Amino acid sequence: MGFRIIIPARYASTRLPGKPLREIAGRPMIQHVYERAHASAASEVVIATDDARIRQAAEAFGARVCMTSPDHTSGTERLAEAVDLCGCADDEIVVNLQGDEPRMPAACLDQVAGELQSRSDARVATLCTAIAEADEVFDPNVVKVVRDANGYALYFSRAPIPWHRERFAESHESIAGREEPYWRHIGLYAYRAGYIKEYAGLAPCDLERTESLEQLRVLWHGGRIAVAEAVRVPPPGVDSEEDLQRAEAAMEVAG
Repeated sequence: MGFRIIIPARYASTRLPGKPLREIAGRPMIQHVYERAHASAASEVVIATDDARIRQAAEAFGARVCMTSPDHTSGTERLAEAVDLCGCADDEIVVNLQGDEPRMPAACLDQVAGELQSRSDARVATLCTAIAEADEVFDPNVVKVVRDANGYALYFSRAPIPWHRERFAESHESIAGREEPYWRHIGLYAYRAGYIKEYAGLAPCDLERTESLEQLRVLWHGGRIAVAEAVRVPPPGVDSEEDLQRAEAAMEVAG
């Protein structure tokens, strides 16, 4: 199986400015992400950015860098330009690894690419993991997904889905006893290069704007998203100063 990984990285993060270049264990975060990607079976790893500082840092540790427009409103739009600039064939599988995932297991990168390869009718493949804690079900920062019998996404939401009508009417404290667990969506995607360019031309939908979840654009326009249970549970990404400190501590423990 051949696939390429593209890592969108921008400097102007609202919650953590300069995020890709913030250091974890003595190296910029983007280098950790790049190394996780290189540990996979990908044939090539490319960092897509609009910032010369990120380009300079990435080239210093040997990464291939693709410079993109500063006007993109999402990582997927940046990915679409990078796919064009890199000359990807329409049927080539491209994995979108976010630049704030310094501990993403390489096994998950291989898995999501393989999932798309095995699902010819899917436009996109992504991963999920079971939610064990009730607090996560009700946390809007934890995106939930519900799937059909064949493992395709029915819907993604920041709300608790499915809503347990009887149990949640009494208490929000327990999700125990369900035969089917709640599922947390992992923001790791595989696309065929041709569809990435098609996606970038699709109009955003109301659901996408309401939930602030761009994958809903795929479902809105009739595309199918295959969702597999992750072979390994990825540690949290880095969105804040506290996340950065936790990642640093975890890497120090891991050595």
